[in-house]
Amino acid sequence: MPPDLQSPLMTDNSTSSTLQPAPFTLAGRTFQSRLLLGTGKYKDAATMTAALEASGTEIVTVALRRVNLDELGRLPAGSLIDQIDPKRYLLLPNTAGCYTREDALRVSRLAREALDTPWIKLEVIGDAKSLYPDNEETLEAAKILVKEGFIVLPYVNADPILAKKLADVGCAAVMPLGSAIGSGLGVQ
Repeated sequence: MPPDLQSPLMTDNSTSSTLQPAPFTLAGRTFQSRLLLGTGKYKDAATMTAALEASGTEIVTVALRRVNLDELGRLPAGSLIDQIDPKRYLLLPNTAGCYTREDALRVSRLAREALDTPWIKLEVIGDAKSLYPDNEETLEAAKILVKEGFIVLPYVNADPILAKKLADVGCAAVMPLGSAIGSGLGVQ
């Protein structure tokens, strides 16, 4: 494909007639896949690991509040987190289920200590029914976490002004809401 017609999200693989996704770099780490996959809603660990494998994802989110950290590293089964190969996937803990800035900060710090990672998907929920994010609390939490050295990927409503503010405080990327959590509707 001529370079002027090529999408910046795709690269021409000269050994093949197909286009390949262009790698992208996030907080100094390069990924081949732009797909992030969660660990919830699978019937068992085998189904989850098969889905991760089939998807081609390299980033796996996990709701820290839904994981028993006391089981980390315990045999035979261990924790859900033990089922995710850290050499293959970036584990991206998230603050799902947090309804206040303080709760999100506490869970973020716990994730950093328990999982030895500065990466966090920041979610501060503003409405228990819709699970829509609280953008103001998310912005305030992001400011604190960035100052503490976290690599913050906030989940917010699709608001370009807020996205700019989050970028300005140092968030690595912004993850806008595509549709209601759990709706299965994807980007609308």
